[in-house]
Amino acid sequence: MTSPKAETSPRSRAASASTASNGSTAGHLPFAFAQDQQVVLEGARVTLGPNATQLGLREVQRRVGLDPVEVVTVDQIAFDKALADAYRDGDHSRAAAGDDISFDLEEAEFARRQRDLLDEPGDAPVIQLVNQLLRRAVQSAASDLHIEPHEGGLRVRMRIDGVLEEVMNRPDVPVRRIVSRLKVMAGLDIAETRLPQDGRIALSLGGRVIDTRVSSLPGHYGERIVLRILDRSTGLMPLADLGLSETQERLLRRLAAFPNGVILATGPTGAGKTTTLYSLLQLADRDARNIVTVEDPIEYDLPGVSQSQINSEIGMTFAAGLRATLRQDPDVILVGEIRDGETASTAAQAALTGHLVFSSLHANSSVGAIVRLRDLGLENFLIAATLRGVIAQRLLRKLCTACARSKPLDREDKRLFDRHKIAAPKVTFHPVGCEACKGSGHAGRMGIFEITEVDERLRAAIDGGESEAAIKTIALAPGDTLTGQGLQAVAGGRVSLEEALRVVGDTA
Repeated sequence: MTSPKAETSPRSRAASASTASNGSTAGHLPFAFAQDQQVVLEGARVTLGPNATQLGLREVQRRVGLDPVEVVTVDQIAFDKALADAYRDGDHSRAAAGDDISFDLEEAEFARRQRDLLDEPGDAPVIQLVNQLLRRAVQSAASDLHIEPHEGGLRVRMRIDGVLEEVMNRPDVPVRRIVSRLKVMAGLDIAETRLPQDGRIALSLGGRVIDTRVSSLPGHYGERIVLRILDRSTGLMPLADLGLSETQERLLRRLAAFPNGVILATGPTGAGKTTTLYSLLQLADRDARNIVTVEDPIEYDLPGVSQSQINSEIGMTFAAGLRATLRQDPDVILVGEIRDGETASTAAQAALTGHLVFSSLHANSSVGAIVRLRDLGLENFLIAATLRGVIAQRLLRKLCTACARSKPLDREDKRLFDRHKIAAPKVTFHPVGCEACKGSGHAGRMGIFEITEVDERLRAAIDGGESEAAIKTIALAPGDTLTGQGLQAVAGGRVSLEEALRVVGDTA
């Protein structure tokens, strides 16, 4: 090995000193040490950054002994990627549950505002527990982390693939100090415990940028904290990777090519609406068209796109941001969400004046979005004139291919398929649980989509004030509804019937 410079930081020396006692994660060096000394050890491979140090090399030599290793020297960008990849995953289940942390309730709580969650100096037990819970949530790809005080202590749950899972329930933790720690990290007022508060925590994990939205709510046994977790490193998805059928993908490409109008994505929180809208934005010509977004929060950086952050506390609402955007000579506008009549009206007016507007809306179905726009105060003629298409979507947990088991389709289930005019399969599959899926029986999620294009016939029905049921009959065939799409996924063996009914129900 070569002999790089030997200077070290205090944090690195502390990491080195604690290496023997603390051990490493999956054979890795401690993250803070690897980052500072610019050495990444993965099995028999050592990656050195441009500023790798003698201390780092000595520690690698101490760990590998006489075993042969492959040494690769890379530039800073490649080293940062190697560092992030090496520490992306890891088994922190025991530590994340806090089983190895004891609490001294008299201990003072001091902490830095932000740091990488893989950095493990000797902090107070409360800080260690909070960091480990956040770290496990990110590594488990959880969308939400719930901190729930109760009469017997503190319960912590994570929402993974749309389902809440309990990860900790302990009677001995200092609940108020844990809540206070999270409020300090989010910049909230720890003295105010009677009113709900909202904040944000910017974190990183092995070089991955994590944005966390924090909401506190007073309760009978203390403040309840829910954290919404957004991993910015997951990246944007091309339209082809969303799970659309070929027909649906062609339809969305046609909708995105319109010069004007409103295209909406609907569904509950966490259904992937923003991901779909971002994928549609990527279809637009960013060189020839001016694309502007108004979002809360800005979830991903889009090259070639002007993005604006909502801040309602100072009057920067969706409606105000949209009005300001119209003075920026836009061709395509993304409005994060239509929440009120003012935003809906402004979006419709923007479409009438030659702009293509993408937005999300809370509605249970694609046709339900039309009724929702009526509720927000838009006239039927305005909806008919501006709405080009609506995408309703859900996410279903996919079956683990290693342990899924088949069972014959019973008579009642066959009637369900027949009622929705879907060809009934001979067998359906159900989850069992194995080591590969950690006992859940599921592995990842897939999207199902109900897409309504507003053609001339449907436009006339909307303008004439037809009911939701009448519009649905015109707009959608039975197999094109969310329930129909879910049953087709069941027939294809990708999801269980119970999962499809849990998410989309049995709606006619």
